[in-house]
Formats: sequence, structure tokens, C-alpha cells
Amino acid sequence: MSTTLTSPFAFALDAALEADRPAEARGASRSDVRMLVTDKATGAIGHHRFDDLPALVRPGDLLVVNNSATMPAAVPTRQGWRVHFSSTRPDGSWLVELRDRDRPYLGEVPGRIVDLPGGVELHLERRYGKRLWVTRPKLASVPDYLARHGRPIRYSYVDRDWPIGAYQTAFATVPGSAEMPSAARPFTPEIVTRLVSAGVGVAPITLHTGVASLESDEDPYPEWFEVGEFTARAVGAAKAAGGRVIAVGTTAVRALESAVADGEVAAASGHTGRIVSPADPVQVVDGLLTGFHEPRSTHLSMLEAVCDTGLLRESYTAAIEARYLWHEFGDVHLIA
Repeated sequence: MSTTLTSPFAFALDAALEADRPAEARGASRSDVRMLVTDKATGAIGHHRFDDLPALVRPGDLLVVNNSATMPAAVPTRQGWRVHFSSTRPDGSWLVELRDRDRPYLGEVPGRIVDLPGGVELHLERRYGKRLWVTRPKLASVPDYLARHGRPIRYSYVDRDWPIGAYQTAFATVPGSAEMPSAARPFTPEIVTRLVSAGVGVAPITLHTGVASLESDEDPYPEWFEVGEFTARAVGAAKAAGGRVIAVGTTAVRALESAVADGEVAAASGHTGRIVSPADPVQVVDGLLTGFHEPRSTHLSMLEAVCDTGLLRESYTAAIEARYLWHEFGDVHLIA
């Protein structure tokens, strides 16, 4: 199967470029991945290893990381489907997705009741878009229930089940994501130590990411986020000193840009519907460390808000030609 690239939003992805296992199962450690580096100022595109990151950022730069931890959000049902618990909503309800094998289940549900392990009945109130349902689980704690009965969400390009630890990053402390904020997956304590020793700051945000299956020409839905006072001050200090704010992952971009008030980041929390794109560009984020995204995804539109479209296209062409790997266990892309 050949791979072609016609625009940042329309390219065919060779299935051989879909990472089917964690980096540590392919190499020495989870940091053993490749990193494409796109220099926004010069237009240069370079090929590196992730271990090179401390030498590629500058003293005074600030890396903003997502500390959301991944839940085992996939639960089997008596009807033969899987339920993917995706996101909370401001009124306390949840968005869930039904999956039939590896496809979204778009049909009707008799009685709108789904039977879950432990004798739990999930009542589906109504559809939310094409793929999701609104529901109010009668559970004391959804995360606790998932810890007992769930497993990590896994798509068909991953060849076997992996433990929940394979879906956590070095920064994961606040459970709530349906899928891993995977841009930070290659970080190890040793690399963080090297970054801090080189004068690079690290500050957390929280954004609980929902299911990624909405990435085909569909806008992302609201997600819960928090930017604390420490991070707000760290962003302001980095900017004032001439450093760059580099978001680790599109989730960090969305959280930071949702917390902008009068051109500066302020402490904020809640459900954000912010969609960062060229039409609503970034105000505080200077660079981005991210994975490689699906054709036509809204994440590519976010990248266009950070990087010139022509340069972004050249970067993706270079990644495809050099056989970089896609998805949560794949390689990464530094745009700065």
C-alpha cells in the first residue's frame, strides 16, 4: 500500500506506519522513538531521536505537560459491544461511545439500555453527534468502576492488549482521560532531569481527553481542563524573559489557550469548547511537541495555528518518506 500526501488534511496513511506496540517493546525504553524537528524560523526540517530533546530546546523555555492519567475506559457489554467512557459534561452526565468490534456502533439500542459487568445498567438518554451517547451512570464513582471492570481503549492497529501502565505518561497524576495524552509518553525521569538541569522549565496543566475516534472531519467536543496558578505564573515569567512556551500535546495547547485572558494565561478550570485553528489562532503557545495525526483531523487544523501550512505539509511529507510511526505508541514531532 503506497502513501500519498496531497494537503495537510488529505493524505493516505500506509498501515505499516501505524505503531502496533509500545516503544519499549520495539527498542530499549519508552524514550526510544524518533523525533522530527520543524524549525518555524528557518523552515529547516531535521531528523532526531527523542533523547536529543534537551539539546534542541533553549534555557528559559517552558514545557507545559498534561498530568491527566488514563483510565481503563473500555468495558464489555452483555450485548457484545464495548462501551468507551469518554468525557464528563458540565451537568454531571457522561459521553460514551459504543463499539462493535473495531467500528463505532451507529445503530439503535433496544430500550436504550446497555448491560455492563457487575449488574450495572447503562441508560442511554440521547445521541450526541453521530457516535456518542449521553448517559448518567448510576455509579458512586465511574473511575472506581472502570478500575474494577475496564481495560485500556485499544484500536485494531495495536496487535495485543497492554497493561494500563503502558498508557500512562511520566506526568500522569490526575485520573480522567479516556485515551492517553500520548505526546508526553516518551518522557522519562532521566530526560526530565536533563531538561531541568539545562534550564528548561516544566509546568503542568490538566485536560481529560475523550475518545479520539471523532478525528475525521468532526470538531472536538468540550473537555474538562484546569490551569493552575503556578503554571499561569510560569507561562508569564517565561514570556517576560524571552523564553518560548512549548506545549507537550494538543491537549496542553487547548488548555493553555482556553485560559487566556487579556492576552495572558490566568488560572482557570471548567469545560472548554475552544477549538484552536487558523481562524482562532494561538495567543501564548510558541511551539508544540506532538505525535503525528490522522488525515483530515481537527488536530491538523490546530497544528496550522502553530505552524505555516506549507511548512507543515513539508514536514508530513518528510515524516512519511522517512517512515515515522503514527498513533499513541509512535514517533513525535517538535514544532518550535
